Amino acid sequence: MDNVLSIVTFLPTMAALVLALILRGEDAVAQLNAKRVALLATVVTFVISLFVLFGFDASDTGFQMVEEHSWIMGMKYKMGVDGISVLFVMLTTALMPLAIWSAWDVKLRVKEYMIAFLLLETLMLGVFCALDLMLFYLFFEGGLIPMFLIIGIWGGKNRIYAAFKFFLYTFLGSVLMLVAMVAMYIDAGTTDIVQLLAHDFSSETIKVLGFNIVGGFQTLAFLAFFASFAVKMPMWPVHTWLPDAHVQAPTAGSVVLAAILLKMGGYGFLRFSIPMFPVASANLADFVMVLSVIAIVYASLVALVQEDMKKLIAYSSVAHMGYVTAGIFSMNQQGLDGAIFQMISHGFVSGALFLCVGVIYDRMHTREIDAFGGLVNRMPAYALVFMFFTMANVGLPGTSGFIGEFLTLVGMFQANTWIALVATSGVIFSAAYALWLYRRVVLGDLIKESLKAITDLSAREKWIFAPLIAMTLLLGVYPALVLDIISPSVTALIDNYHAALPADLVVEAASH
Repeated sequence: MDNVLSIVTFLPTMAALVLALILRGEDAVAQLNAKRVALLATVVTFVISLFVLFGFDASDTGFQMVEEHSWIMGMKYKMGVDGISVLFVMLTTALMPLAIWSAWDVKLRVKEYMIAFLLLETLMLGVFCALDLMLFYLFFEGGLIPMFLIIGIWGGKNRIYAAFKFFLYTFLGSVLMLVAMVAMYIDAGTTDIVQLLAHDFSSETIKVLGFNIVGGFQTLAFLAFFASFAVKMPMWPVHTWLPDAHVQAPTAGSVVLAAILLKMGGYGFLRFSIPMFPVASANLADFVMVLSVIAIVYASLVALVQEDMKKLIAYSSVAHMGYVTAGIFSMNQQGLDGAIFQMISHGFVSGALFLCVGVIYDRMHTREIDAFGGLVNRMPAYALVFMFFTMANVGLPGTSGFIGEFLTLVGMFQANTWIALVATSGVIFSAAYALWLYRRVVLGDLIKESLKAITDLSAREKWIFAPLIAMTLLLGVYPALVLDIISPSVTALIDNYHAALPADLVVEAASH
């Protein structure tokens, strides 16, 4: 199918235009039609994206299904996928119908709510498909706007504060990245990502404001990109926007934020930082890994004392993204495979956990842990689903969470045994906060009067959880489904990375 990536990327926007221009009224029928159009559009987008997956040749480590058209000022509209990006496209298209379906009870400005999610899907898909620097930046930054509106309009009582904090953190981090992109264009004479991957950016030591910058241009560009991607992940200490955004966002917003938006930071490291700035990546790898293990331990300890379920799961996400960044900068096959696998797995598991919170929030209108207890007596199906995803979040063998954590820890151990030792403590901490949450919410006697009329999962809610359960189990028992696709591209990335390093850094990397 020609131009399949453009069709997949912009089909949700076409549906958003249909909603904006054709659908009229705010009555119940109009609201239902808006939901149906949005759900149908995301389902069709997913079905068409299967052509991308089934037409993808994992043995080809280059970019495939490339579309290229002239744009403005020498820049191009260029799209394509490789083994690193194709699964993020599939993750996005698979989760968006579930996010839309989970928002079926929304009553406020339903048409605008659906339009925001449809535009957000286009912008997220564009990030993973763009092969032009400026095109990537437009998609990357454009995603801030619909998410800002989703939090700011349909969020909780402190939604304005959370929305502006989310926007300012992520926007300010990306300003430095834009400056670096302009410098890269001046240096290389192109914004084509494929050509930039082959370009040798200078790593000669330079003097800036009286300081000698080891790694020169590469180090400065790496730090500029790092400022954006570290906020997006988010890494410690620039993570504080995430808990606020999650707590205030509506359930579907939290699902998309945790499952997809956070992955853009990790994808950015894999697409830009390591292949384009290998010398800087090698010099700063230990620095990034130290920040990562601090995030794992710190976020896990903070999660232990949370009283809000969403905030606890948000800090859990910070800890799990710590494994991702540590795995990426271990610069070996297991670490990088594990990091990508962990991002895919986390998309399903964290999205499901936020849906679990949304289920009881819709019934009781509170996320306070102390407001619950003994739900297993009234909600046995919910208790089972919540337990399953709690175990996956902990990393129980047989679930996708185990594969990602295990591979990243193996990669870390090869790179730095002390880093791996500290990171392993996060496995214990995650069991502590996840099981403690489950114990207080689900187990025990049903004492509170307000809970005695609570209802179990509806048929719609069960159908939403079903594919998430299936994927978490499937990836847990058959990880080759992901690894066979990503491993050839990861191997090529590592080989090119080592080939680009000077001899002294290659020896140092090998000694790790």
